[in-house]
Amino acid sequence: MSVLRAGSDAVVIGAGHNGLVAANLLADAGWSVTVLEATAQPGGAVRSGNLTAPGYLSDLFSAFYPLGYASPVLEKLDLDLDWVHAPEVFAHLLPDGRAAMVSRDLATTMASMEQFAPGDGDRWKAVYEQWTSISGPLIESLFTPFPPVRPGLALLRRLRTAGALRLARLAMLPARELGAQWFRGEGASVAMAGCALHTDLSPEQAGSGIYGWLLAMLGQQIGWPVPRGGAQRLTDALVRRLEARGGRMAYGVPVERVLIARGRAVGVRTADGHDHRARRAVLADVPAPALFLDLVGDRWLPPRLVEDLDHFRWDGATVKIDWAVGSKIPWSDPAVGRAGTVHLGTDLDGLTRYAGHLALDEVPAQPFLLLGQMTTADPTRSPAGTESAWCYTHLPRRASWSAGEIDEHVARMEATVERHAPGFGRSVVARNVMSPADFEQANPSLAGGSIGGGTSAAFQQLFLRPIPGLGRPDTPVDRLYLASSSAHPGGGVHGGPGSNAARAALARDRGVGGRAYRAAVSATNRAIYR
Repeated sequence: MSVLRAGSDAVVIGAGHNGLVAANLLADAGWSVTVLEATAQPGGAVRSGNLTAPGYLSDLFSAFYPLGYASPVLEKLDLDLDWVHAPEVFAHLLPDGRAAMVSRDLATTMASMEQFAPGDGDRWKAVYEQWTSISGPLIESLFTPFPPVRPGLALLRRLRTAGALRLARLAMLPARELGAQWFRGEGASVAMAGCALHTDLSPEQAGSGIYGWLLAMLGQQIGWPVPRGGAQRLTDALVRRLEARGGRMAYGVPVERVLIARGRAVGVRTADGHDHRARRAVLADVPAPALFLDLVGDRWLPPRLVEDLDHFRWDGATVKIDWAVGSKIPWSDPAVGRAGTVHLGTDLDGLTRYAGHLALDEVPAQPFLLLGQMTTADPTRSPAGTESAWCYTHLPRRASWSAGEIDEHVARMEATVERHAPGFGRSVVARNVMSPADFEQANPSLAGGSIGGGTSAAFQQLFLRPIPGLGRPDTPVDRLYLASSSAHPGGGVHGGPGSNAARAALARDRGVGGRAYRAAVSATNRAIYR
């Protein structure tokens, strides 16, 4: 028998950063909000802890936050955070020992790119100047509901027709092609391509270029900062802000079902048998398949939507190592020690081979690594003269991985670091390994070790995310909204999906205007899913 709990205006499923952003925005509007989190603590993929050795703080999942620092969503929340930077933003370390360095100092970046080809320093500067001319409205467009009408018009005014057409073409370019068009040497091209592989896209895949361009140019403009004291500080700031506005947090209460009456979400039922009433909205910061197939069920969904979910594509699996290093990492190139993030293991062709192995369900013999030097960015992370470091790479998405397979791949990863930093292994005090299964166990939303809420491929972006539809957080169930990275604008710590879901809930609740809004959504859904 279920037990009815006192209701709130809104119930938010999941206390990841998107759920917390949504809850804060609803609380700002005067709504009473309850956030139900399945695990014992908030944050989702934005958490920190002592994984390796005493005195060493590790970010459990995500770490560097250029999108969060640039996000107008988080900026408007005015969170109590202290952002800090590594001396240099990132370095891409090639197998032959050369490094392409991106710095917040433009002259430093230009000098690094110039080493690979005469004129590439100036070419990088020209690309950056093009970026700064449109970055304001472009960033605003990325984090608003689709289509981004106001910021989109501001961007169009700045670009005019010719510029808009060229930006549309850029958005479709593979990272390899973009680099070949803009630069002559490998340094600048591989720097952008490595940034593209923060997603699950290959350098040959349509749309990968714009991801590389976006992250590299944000690095040049604002850096890739981190919250002083760990990623958890961002989560803690969101929780404090919400509770100060009367929001209620509940932990260890997994939601089993969204309660629906007459086609409208009216609350949720948790695993302990309690029903939590939602007078105005239910917002779900969980992956799209979990929301629609597990919490709602096909009874309430158009058959075509259920069929489309069969084609929902996850991003790849992830394996991550955290290290407590008893010294600074002994890079052969000391300049690499100044970078907060290091890309290593492959050149541009190697990135293509690496992505090809993943596409063929093969374990890459030479993995591409993303490595973070957290104490270099934030001295509070470990004792002076040491390093709290991590690196991760992707594996094919599979039902399971044996401990032996993970151990073999960890050995490949550590051997890659050792080649570029001889003596690294001797300097490691302790380590912690997270397999794809460990990711999911620690955070159920990271299903199978997928960290992006679904692929970043063009066929699952904008109005195609998470499936062909509105590109908005509204669902076929009235007053139920998808607030996770499975929704537009997708993965990354920026709060966009949570903000969009809160905005949709507020729009639906506005009297006559809200009824018109729902009628328009319903009519469009009927057209899409009939």
